[in-house]
Amino acid sequence: MRKRSMVELSRVTLEQYKSSDKIPVIIVLDSVRSGLNVGSVFRTADAFKVEEIILCGISQQPPHREILKTAIGATQSVQWRYFEESTLAVNNLKKDGYYIVLVEQIDKSIPLQDWTLDIHDKIALVFGNEVNGVGDPLLPLADYALEIPQFGTKHSLNIAVSVGVVLWEYLRKIVF
Repeated sequence: MRKRSMVELSRVTLEQYKSSDKIPVIIVLDSVRSGLNVGSVFRTADAFKVEEIILCGISQQPPHREILKTAIGATQSVQWRYFEESTLAVNNLKKDGYYIVLVEQIDKSIPLQDWTLDIHDKIALVFGNEVNGVGDPLLPLADYALEIPQFGTKHSLNIAVSVGVVLWEYLRKIVF
């Protein structure tokens, strides 16, 4: 057993990445307070070739040092923009034909493993604040919500972990 080299991993250049096709998924971060979490989401978005990240509310924005620390350059490759109000961002996405999918523990959430989707659907995955979750004004704007099954005492995952889990499940259903 040995680690594979960068050549063996077929790592693309920044220019190749930017011009490559992306998955039809936008990540919306609704007032994520930790720049370290935001940076981790950038890195995960790069790994899965996400179309864009939309930062909202109190979410830190590049080039914040905490973001740069965990993004490790992904702020250069992943397209992003900022909205002061999450509802404005979500309403714009709805107008552009995106399904608004909250990742939140609500009464009508769908367990992640039961998520059915079409490869042609454009999806906006909305992740909320580390303490309060997705803001209440976004609930009526959602098409549906997903919930990651959990079995421990906390029933809470770090937002960056949640993004990775949900994106992997999306790719597993679409690609594999």
